[in-house]
Amino acid sequence: MTPRFLSFLILLSLLPFAQHSLAEEGVIVDGAGYTLHDAQSIKGHDEQTLEKDPVCDSSKKPKIVKVEPDEAKPGQKVTIKGENFGTKDCFHGVAFSAAGPAHIDYIFVSDTTIETTVPDVRPGMSFIDIISGGGNARSKAFLVQSK
Repeated sequence: MTPRFLSFLILLSLLPFAQHSLAEEGVIVDGAGYTLHDAQSIKGHDEQTLEKDPVCDSSKKPKIVKVEPDEAKPGQKVTIKGENFGTKDCFHGVAFSAAGPAHIDYIFVSDTTIETTVPDVRPGMSFIDIISGGGNARSKAFLVQSK
């Protein structure tokens, strides 16, 4: 056997041990913060903060079903409807592709509804993205009209 193959076998034999030690309940894992039953705190790393921390379900992927209206002028209100947006504490934001990294104000209504205002961007096609605890979702093309 070659030295490279032996090194591979040694690493392979250590893999189950490494996975088990990272998944222990209630331990500090470097780079992950405090973990309890594989829950990572988004607000800190001590037990008291974790107890107050919202439980964000990352397994429920969000989906945008409809944007009403499907075209609007800057400054007009838009309602985003879908599923699995999560809770108010776990919802992270709304973005318009035409606005780049600009901060977009929004109102979290429910797990299925978000209200926002079209940002002051040039007219044309844009996408609306929502960012939740379960990931991101993108709308169909949205038309930003001229002012």
